[in-house]
Amino acid sequence: MGLQQGRCRLADRDIPRRADPWGRDWHRGGGLSIALYLWRTSRPHMAEVGRVAGTEHFRNVLRHEVQTHPDVLAVRVDESLYFANTAFLEDELLARVADQPRINHLVLIMSAVSFIDASALETLETLAGRLHDAGVTMHLAEVKGPVMDRLERVSFPHMLGDCRIYLSTHAAMRDLASQPGAQAA
Repeated sequence: MGLQQGRCRLADRDIPRRADPWGRDWHRGGGLSIALYLWRTSRPHMAEVGRVAGTEHFRNVLRHEVQTHPDVLAVRVDESLYFANTAFLEDELLARVADQPRINHLVLIMSAVSFIDASALETLETLAGRLHDAGVTMHLAEVKGPVMDRLERVSFPHMLGDCRIYLSTHAAMRDLASQPGAQAA
């Protein structure tokens, strides 16, 4: 078998080569797909959530009638955290805290975060420090096992402090709303 000017020679037969279904520019399509993926995931959806009355369920405050706590801001991140979205994450959370001066606690709900890279780990550390300087304590809730493993490898739970990572959003809100000085909405 040998290639000769767009034709394939098989034994005594001269068979035309099949056209590349992707054309000569398949690499441009792949590059465009990667660029679109990075752009889309660089601004992850984040929702402030509140408790659905009479339940342990938390939903987006813009889509459901929910109860919130004036001292606690609970935000769900709906994307894995990595280099492309860390700046947006930090800026968005700091802006939300700044818009609500009564906030003493930020609960970052990580139920949709299935991966976290080194850039995001560093951003979480920086964010926790900046929030602390502003008088706000950062907490995590609903952290998946593989993400928790990454957090533990860099001693993030230790840096964050004791009892600041919760199994559920309900447990976090129940604990934080019952702290001295907390007022119900």
